[in-house]
Amino acid sequence: MATHKSAEKRARQAVKRNARNTASVGAVRTLERKLRAAITSNDKAAATALMKDYMSKMAKAGTKGVVHAKTAARKIGRLATSVAGIGATK
Repeated sequence: MATHKSAEKRARQAVKRNARNTASVGAVRTLERKLRAAITSNDKAAATALMKDYMSKMAKAGTKGVVHAKTAARKIGRLATSVAGIGATK
């Protein structure tokens, strides 16, 4: 347990950051699940709308360090490719 004043403050800040980061990751994962479901069901309109929200939240999480920046870029790129391929002939 923290015994110095500065260490106590750091502990409080860590709790706040943990809650913020957990909420951010949860929101991103929920959006990703919804987006993958829309891609699977070939719903281009829903997938396009969800992709816009997903890109925004994931890019912000990558910028803030909640998720590694390259992980965010990789996931955004792969899902964007999937959304663009909806309805395309194979």
